[in-house]
Amino acid sequence: MKSLIAGLSKIIPAVFGLLALAACSGESGEKTPSAPRDTAASTANTPIAGTQNTKPAGTSQKTLSVPLGSGFDFYVLSLSWSPSWCLDNDPSGRSMQCDPGNNHGFIVHGLWPQNDKGYPEFCRTRESDRVPDTLGRTLFDIMPSMGLIGHEWRKHGSCSGLSQKDYFTVLRAAREKLVIPPALQSVASDQRTNPARIETALISANPGLRPDALAVTCASGRVDEVRVCFNKDLSFRACGEIDRAGCKVKSLSLPATP
Repeated sequence: MKSLIAGLSKIIPAVFGLLALAACSGESGEKTPSAPRDTAASTANTPIAGTQNTKPAGTSQKTLSVPLGSGFDFYVLSLSWSPSWCLDNDPSGRSMQCDPGNNHGFIVHGLWPQNDKGYPEFCRTRESDRVPDTLGRTLFDIMPSMGLIGHEWRKHGSCSGLSQKDYFTVLRAAREKLVIPPALQSVASDQRTNPARIETALISANPGLRPDALAVTCASGRVDEVRVCFNKDLSFRACGEIDRAGCKVKSLSLPATP
């Protein structure tokens, strides 16, 4: 018995010493962060590893958070096939848009406030008629002309019920919502195509986009523009008037990008 008591007398102080050392380490060392109070709420907003920004714009989202315009029914996003425009207007490639080094395919012609019948234009607004260079130059990757940017603001943007900044924010968001398939981004040589083929390619690349929500226009036997209809929240919508005005030519030239 005496030997047992003697043994315990040696062990107990050692145990208390270890406990004290652990307590001191917890106070002076780096503390482990506490878990969130609402684990479900925290993890619900955390992207799964490897999924961030993997889906192109327009593939899953039905709407985008954008400033909402007023005074019209819907938008038409007009994309101009730049090589066609340049053949008629700047064949020497002197402008930024037609410079061969810029290799432009579809560029934004404009974002047009539209009504179910007709459209407003050149509306009165408190905003300036002139678009500042500091704002216009932020659009050069999709709309490479200050002249075009200014004209589109005065004729169409002024009827959006938005400020210049908000209007061009929506314009960019609409362009980024629409996925352009690779075959329509860059064309190495002149091709023959037709409106139905272009529409089918765009519909395949943009879930939710339907044949009655877009149209292909033509001029001089060439692909001219693609026009796509959006609600004010930039979800796709049908637009019979736009669709019916599409090109009826069965065979069109799609000029090569520079």
